[in-house]
Amino acid sequence: MPLTLPCCPSCDSKNVVKNGRIHNGKQNHKCHDCGRQFVQDPQNKVIDASTKRLIDKLLLEKIPLAGIARVVEVSEVWLQQYVNAKYEQVPRQVTVSAKKRGA
Repeated sequence: MPLTLPCCPSCDSKNVVKNGRIHNGKQNHKCHDCGRQFVQDPQNKVIDASTKRLIDKLLLEKIPLAGIARVVEVSEVWLQQYVNAKYEQVPRQVTVSAKKRGA
């Protein structure tokens, strides 16, 4: 029974070789045509809106990112990217209005 390697997800090439294993032990592949590395069946975890709301609340409590990542079971890398994206949405200019004196 010959081993069939998957097609490249980027260019659909069959010119694919095994390229070690990733951190969780899954087989990594590399396409010789476009150079892309990929795993055949990636298991991407989708973070739902309720988890994001919980993260937003925990961020206001000055809990370290590592602690928040452990509690809500997300990676620290994803959490840092999420926080950076939130920070970019905050306006940089402070608007100050003068109050009338004696009123």
